Amino acid sequence: MTQKAPSRFNSFAQFYPYYLSEHQNMTCRRLHFVGSTLILALLTYALMTEQWMLLWFVPVLGYGFAWVGHFFFEHNKPATFKYPFYSLLGDWVMFKDMLLGNIKR
Repeated sequence: MTQKAPSRFNSFAQFYPYYLSEHQNMTCRRLHFVGSTLILALLTYALMTEQWMLLWFVPVLGYGFAWVGHFFFEHNKPATFKYPFYSLLGDWVMFKDMLLGNIKR
């Protein structure tokens, strides 16, 4: 169940359980995972080929997949709108947790 967000979090450790509660739908989590994976692939490719203009696609890939997951599957507003920095960190911590099998994907 989605937790009610306090108006302010004092730490990322306090924020992350709320963040996970906003990502209960497996399709939403998978879309986050795909977007994050594509970001890493694009960053690697851009660095290897020095095609720096490709970096403009990083937010499109990251937010595009995540927002589709939230609006069409999770049916909630992404935490990015209210907590942009913690949310960005949460994306990568959740990605790591999914890679390690700590969160089902």
